[in-house]
Amino acid sequence: MQNIILPILYQDEHLVAINKPHNLLVHRSSIAADESVFALQLLRDQLNCWVSPCHRIDRKTSGVLLFALSSEVDKQIKKQFENHAVFKKYLALVRGHLPESGTADRPLEKEKGGFQDAVTHFRCLKQIELDIAVSRYPTSRYSLAEITPETGRMHQIRRHFAQLRHYLIGDKTYGECKHNKMFEEKFGLKTMLLHASELSFIHPVTGENMYITAPMNDEFTRILKEIGML
Repeated sequence: MQNIILPILYQDEHLVAINKPHNLLVHRSSIAADESVFALQLLRDQLNCWVSPCHRIDRKTSGVLLFALSSEVDKQIKKQFENHAVFKKYLALVRGHLPESGTADRPLEKEKGGFQDAVTHFRCLKQIELDIAVSRYPTSRYSLAEITPETGRMHQIRRHFAQLRHYLIGDKTYGECKHNKMFEEKFGLKTMLLHASELSFIHPVTGENMYITAPMNDEFTRILKEIGML
């Protein structure tokens, strides 16, 4: 991982967006004190300049990650995130057959107590039933979901889909262990199948409508091909 060149999706003198690989932390964190490789440091060294992440995506989530190249731009982009003015789209492989579309809007508990409003919209792109027994069922069903969170709470997508019992495949915290184990044993899965595929916002300097997309990383694509979804 130390020698990785981060794939750049967009770059100008104010912003840079990368396609973050699975299993890479955005920056140093007390919850992963043993880690020494981070997207922030990798990109800083790759570009040889100051960079600051404008938002976060989970370590095991791949996809669009936006960085500012100045503190003023960083401040303005973060304000857009705070005001829910940034449009985000994700792809996820989840357990079970999803309805055609839906919304999860149960409030989520904060780390220090109390609850926050949280809204997650989704639609089902594909469904599949595999001739593989999991637990007491002779077959196993999965859906490819397109997800557009309206709010940006910690682990929002993972927690909302756990509440719906459509657990994300590869999610060790909120997921379902029997399905995760099957994907590990049958397909060699070593990450979580959640990908930040699109990010839209207003460029803080030019005022341009920005639309950045990230192709799925190899591991997600490989799994979808192996189960017959691609």
